[in-house]
Amino acid sequence: MTVVNSPKLPGRKIVVGVMGSASGPMSQAAMRKAFLLGQAIARAGCVTLTGACPGLPFESVRGAKAEGGLTLGISPAESEREHVSRYTSPRYYHDVIIFTGSGFMGREVTNIQSCDMVVICGGRSGTLGEFAIAYDQGKIIGILEGTGGIVDEIRTIIRVIHKPTGSKIIFDTDPERLVKRLLKLHEQYNNAEKPFIPG
Repeated sequence: MTVVNSPKLPGRKIVVGVMGSASGPMSQAAMRKAFLLGQAIARAGCVTLTGACPGLPFESVRGAKAEGGLTLGISPAESEREHVSRYTSPRYYHDVIIFTGSGFMGREVTNIQSCDMVVICGGRSGTLGEFAIAYDQGKIIGILEGTGGIVDEIRTIIRVIHKPTGSKIIFDTDPERLVKRLLKLHEQYNNAEKPFIPG
């Protein structure tokens, strides 16, 4: 019997979730930062995941595609038709959209659980919910400062929560630097873990 050596398979890509304002007031500066964030994620070889919504997350998707990155959307809708008509959300610039049919609140859990790390930019109640899920699940979280919304209140929220979950939070005003810092922390976590290897 001849044994053929398989080529080395590439590892799974790191998934960076971008959660933030889909509607409401958004400054041009915040939109620019979100776009640069997507570019930085793509340049790092990571996947950009969003709630497949408009606003700041969509700007990050556009930024990622400008750099040839892979983008994934988790939609609250049950179909593309509902995604566009009911949720008025974009279908372009996403390589893949997963239609959960679980509504806004239901898809937030899927959003966070599908990410290796999460970046918060701007945001209102929905983003606050995503932050709370990520924090409770002990995720690595980046806060892109200078994007308004709940980002301006996160330090106070963390202080009020005062709950040790193992979550690590990094604040930065620069999208590129924030991504590098998050990936460095992710690498440190992975190196510290001893993976189970079946014998």
